[in-house]
Amino acid sequence: MNPTDGKSISSRPALSEDERLDERKRERSEPIALPAHVAGSGRLDRLVDTARDYARAAASENTLKAYAKDWAHFARWCRMKGAEPLPPSPEMIGLYLADLASWSSLSPSKSASRPLSVSTIDRRLSGLAWNYAQRGFTLDRKNRHIATVLAGIKRKHARPPVQKEAILAEDILAMVATLPYDLPGLRDRAILLLGYAGGLRRSEIVSLDVHKDDTPESGGWIEIMEERALLTLDAKTGWREVEVGRGSKDRSCPVHALEQWLHFAKIDFGPVFVGISRDGKRAREKRLNDKHVARLIKRTVLDAGIRSELPEKERLAMFSGHSLRAGLASSAEVDERYVQKQLGHTSAEMTRRYQRRRDRFRVNLTTAAGL
Repeated sequence: MNPTDGKSISSRPALSEDERLDERKRERSEPIALPAHVAGSGRLDRLVDTARDYARAAASENTLKAYAKDWAHFARWCRMKGAEPLPPSPEMIGLYLADLASWSSLSPSKSASRPLSVSTIDRRLSGLAWNYAQRGFTLDRKNRHIATVLAGIKRKHARPPVQKEAILAEDILAMVATLPYDLPGLRDRAILLLGYAGGLRRSEIVSLDVHKDDTPESGGWIEIMEERALLTLDAKTGWREVEVGRGSKDRSCPVHALEQWLHFAKIDFGPVFVGISRDGKRAREKRLNDKHVARLIKRTVLDAGIRSELPEKERLAMFSGHSLRAGLASSAEVDERYVQKQLGHTSAEMTRRYQRRRDRFRVNLTTAAGL
């Protein structure tokens, strides 16, 4: 690879402070704008703002934050190498990926010098492709300088994915049993049971509204019926409906827990899951952050004594928001296609990745083949 067309990278002049400031301004500039030959007007300017809002809605907030960090990291790496991040150079990006897989030159700390995982490197590359697209460039990921380096990284460093522990039926019952019956307890009980029974992502849980179109940032809404609750979700794979049936007992029924929370919190409009006042007696209007779900799971796992034979640090690392989805997939003794539909997976293979405790040898092909 020859990323500098015969010139040594170290021979290229470093950016001045003013040039770096200009570059940062370019990086922060909005990608949606009027063509240069079109005169602006109040109505057109408003349409530009609207188009920018739609562009930002094309990806989740967490994804956009990750992509912004990816670009900042790559731009800093380029500056340290005396290179420019724009326009895209497949040769430089190939070197960047190789650096990520070996060691980081951006920090003197020992922990930061560890090679990144293959999945993180792949995500970084996706972030760069997205950022280049927003700036009017196309990054060809199939270019040999990128594709061959990435293929080599995957061949040499790829490892099986680290899966979070599934929260099984007995676990979720023990976790909700640790919660009090005050307002925060009612809310958190509804979050755990609804997330578990619906096989929901933590972002899907907190994005729910009471009704359709209650708020602009809504990710779905609920309909409570006699025998079940119907959730309409704007999920990663598109809109889907999730049915959550009533449980056999009130203490384990997700629909009953949801009704109790909405009733005592006096919520009949807007976000379903919100913050609570400091005295614990009044529901606020602001929607919960999805990090609350992750913290709630870890806290109740500890309080319930799940996997208590392990050190606390290991137990906290084993469970996350995805543990609820994995728990439903692993505990539901039904045909696999029903679990696939509930989780919103496009393939049965993806659903099987979530099934930690399924009977993998229910069909014995060895004996079926006559051995």
